[in-house]
Amino acid sequence: MTLTNPVPRFSQPLEYEADFDPLAHEYIPLKQNIDDYFAREVAPHMQEAWINKDVRDDKDGAVGKVGYEINFNRYFYQYQPPRPLADIEADIKKLEREILSMLRDVTE
Repeated sequence: MTLTNPVPRFSQPLEYEADFDPLAHEYIPLKQNIDDYFAREVAPHMQEAWINKDVRDDKDGAVGKVGYEINFNRYFYQYQPPRPLADIEADIKKLEREILSMLRDVTE
């Protein structure tokens, strides 16, 4: 037996309830469209994800909260090359001698 017009299982549209996870958010570049970013970066990896359009910024009223992230390492980090291997090896050998001396004192 085949049904030509199957009866819908739900008489009303489904309403989803957010499973609030404070870590489940995205940092979207400031000048990008939220919907475009979502379609390109989120939806392909998490089909059940959605944008909560009820969350709006207090200042501009747009969807989502506007904030800024300053990567201090990117702007202030100055690379310092590691010390020469011979110096590091000498320090390790010195520490080994100190540890052995302390162990001898404990065992005597």
